[in-house]
Parts: sequence; C-alpha cells; structure tokens
Amino acid sequence: MKCLLTMAVGWLFAIGVPSTVSAQGLMDIEEPPFSYSDTVEDNRVSRLIAKIQSKEVRLDYSKPRGHLESLLQALDIPVSSQTLVFSKTSMQVQHISRSNPRAIYFNDDTYVGWVRGSSLVEVSTADSKLGAAFYTVDMKPWRAKMTRSDYDCLGCHATSMTGGLPGHMMRSVSPFHDGGINAQFPSHVTSDSSPFAERWGGWYVTGGHGSMQHMGNAFLRGNTLDLRRSGNVTDLEDRIDTSGYLLPTSDIAALMVLGHQTSVHNVLVKADFTVRKLEYDRAQRLAKGQSTSETDDKELSMQIAQAARQVLKAILFCDEVPLESPIETAGEFVPEFEARGPIDSKERSLRQFDLQTRLFRYPCSFLVYTEAFDALQPTLRTEILTQLRTILTAETVPDQYSHLNATTLTELHEILSETLTGY
Repeated sequence: MKCLLTMAVGWLFAIGVPSTVSAQGLMDIEEPPFSYSDTVEDNRVSRLIAKIQSKEVRLDYSKPRGHLESLLQALDIPVSSQTLVFSKTSMQVQHISRSNPRAIYFNDDTYVGWVRGSSLVEVSTADSKLGAAFYTVDMKPWRAKMTRSDYDCLGCHATSMTGGLPGHMMRSVSPFHDGGINAQFPSHVTSDSSPFAERWGGWYVTGGHGSMQHMGNAFLRGNTLDLRRSGNVTDLEDRIDTSGYLLPTSDIAALMVLGHQTSVHNVLVKADFTVRKLEYDRAQRLAKGQSTSETDDKELSMQIAQAARQVLKAILFCDEVPLESPIETAGEFVPEFEARGPIDSKERSLRQFDLQTRLFRYPCSFLVYTEAFDALQPTLRTEILTQLRTILTAETVPDQYSHLNATTLTELHEILSETLTGY
C-alpha cells in the first residue's frame, strides 16, 4: 500500500518503512541504537494484540461500524474525542470526501482512524523505542486482524514535519469541494503555537470561537477558501449525513488538544532519540578503548541540557497563541478529559481547561504523566525535571517563561509535587 499525497498529507495513518536517513540527515533510524524495523514494539496497541492472541480480550463486531466501538473501548479511547477530517489525505483516499469524512479518535498516546464504508481501520501510537508505531485493523465479521505494517508510512511520518523522526502531524490544508487538496496552496502543521486562522483546513469543526476565524468547515471556490459558513458551527447535521458516526460533531476542544499533543509527542521523540544517539556513540567509543575527556563529558551534559530545554519549551506552552475569544463546546470531551486526572489535594489538575485566553488553566502539559515521558532516557528525564523545578521555584524566571506569573508558578509546583513521580 502506497502512502498517498505525500507532499500534502493532512492527518495520515499510513504504514511503512523509514527511509535510511531522516529528513534532516542527522540520525539513521535503521541503524543502532534505533533499528526501527527490527525493534520489537512495546506500546498500548502491541499489548492489546498480545491479549487478543491469548484470547484474554475479544473484539466484538457489529454493523455498521465493525469492531470500532469494541476497539476504542479496548484501547481506552473515549468516543467524545471524535474529530472529522474530510480532506483526501489518507491511505483510504477513495473512501473520503466532504460527505464522508474520516473520524479520528484518540487518547494521550494512541490514535484510531475510521472511515464509514471501509473495513480497514488505521491505528498509530506512541512507542517508547520507536517514537511512533503504525498498525492496521482488517475488520471481518469473524475476526479483527491487527497488524504492524512496515511499508511506506514513514515517507510521510519521518520528515521535517515530524522533526525527521517517526511521529505524528496534524495538517491544515486548502481542500476542494470534493475533499481533494490544492497542493499549490500553503499547508500548515497545527499545534498550540499555530495562528488560529491557519488551523483545521480540511477538517470539520463544531463549537463556538467568537470572532476568531479558522480554516475548518470550508472549501475552495476558485482560488479562495469560502469561509462564509465556516465559523461557530454547533453541529454538522445540515452539512453531512452523520448517521453511522458515533457522534454528529467534530469537537473544537478535542481538535485543540489533538494539535497540542501531537506536536509535543514529536518534541519528546526528537529529544529522546538525540540523547540515545549521543549516549550510544559515547558507549561505542569507550567499548573501542577510546577514552573520553572532561571536555567531552561536559559537552554531552550540555547537549542533554539543551534537549531538555526544547522539551520544557513545548510542555510549558512557551509559544502558545493566546485566544482572542472564548472557546465554547457542548460535547462530553471536556468533562471526560478533565476527569482522567491526576488531581491534587486542592482538586487541581493539568487537564483542567481554561478556553478563555488559553487552552489549559495550568500551562504545563498533561503529557508529563504518559508512558512516553516516563520512558525518556533517564539522564534526559532527570534533566527535564531538574530544570522544571528550577523554573517553577526560582525567584527570577527566565524571559522565555515570562508567560508564567508568580501565582501560576506556585500552582504548577504544588500540583506537580503531588502528582508527578520523580518531581
């Protein structure tokens, strides 16, 4: 299966083998210490596959969605996370259109892509050694066959859009009426630092956002994206037939979280792979009897500290674009997301939304609680936590963290002290 629309992919769960060298030419992910294709995966999806094979878990099949509901439940992915993308930017391009968008469901580390009318489900997940791992689910009434497929995917998912390493991206494109995309127009990788006006081209968006304008719910008329009916859409019933979908919406808060966490996951992968390579090279030199100098050791420490700073910039929302209008959503995504915790003794959580001037009330990413963060190289994770404590307890905060006022610093320190192991 070939990865379609490589140069203008929106959100793609294709499957494949990485090119020998990353897009930036820095790390060959098929060579040690990575050996992407030969590494046995260990993640939420691979563990589910093992349970299915041992008959500990069974996925139930029912029409019209096959194993979708059962799969989401087994992966602990909430239905409320549903977002809909109608741009033809998937390996299932033949099934996708404005009238038949692809549904994306997700939790903190795993993403499921389902298209109405297709027996194939696409799944990707964060993996402690691979960065990102990709799977397909072939849905048949008598069985669901889940497979890790290593062909063609990382031609898109290990490029400059993902830091040159296996990762995820959320793209905003300029779609035609049928869902095809104009590759001559600019496209944008969406994160919390993206200007609101550049987000969600090729996606449906439901929810209020006041006077702010985005690219969602719209398509090209000639050379212009028609935005006349694109804003503050509450449901999609008058735009598409939503029967068959688990929800009639594509929640704006879920879209915002999706953009944040995909970009942060890529930062974590880039930092981890960088430190893994540095430490592997050092170990190789020592194994060959080559001594390292004090200068070499200091240089390694400096590089680890720099990798940690890049992570902190992402998880502390240093480049987040402020909201100019409040975000309003009536779905269950916000309360269900907040309920996942952890919550401190004062009922505070990093998952609590703000949605008035920024995404979260407490600007430190909930991804610090994930397996991906815990699995970072020990030297890197320790350095991140050391720097984080220094920032949150310092009398004078560096300029790059000036968006964190004294009250916010204290609150974050208190929350993390109670809820984050190792902090």
